[in-house]
Amino acid sequence: MKKNILTLALFVAAAMSVPAAEVKENWDKNCASCHGKDGKGQTKMGQKAGAKDYTDAKVQDSFDDAKGFKAIKEGVTAEGKEKMKPYADKLTDDEIKALVAYVRTFKK
Repeated sequence: MKKNILTLALFVAAAMSVPAAEVKENWDKNCASCHGKDGKGQTKMGQKAGAKDYTDAKVQDSFDDAKGFKAIKEGVTAEGKEKMKPYADKLTDDEIKALVAYVRTFKK
């Protein structure tokens, strides 16, 4: 439990170093085409890729910040197919951490 709290605190601290407007701009530019501007994943590309609804409390409860960071940085592959491209060459670690924290804002 302490490890989870520490990890969350580190993500929040890193996210605070990236201005909110920049985080939203990164989301809109890199994530919204699949995950939707509202985080529901109800876009054509999101439905095809199986994007989760980040407004769902159960999805949020199962969302792991470290895994989210890794998914954004390294991409996601399932059954040999790329489900999400990696962003390591487009976003800094702090920007990725800020996006992970931004995902948390969709929880209802």
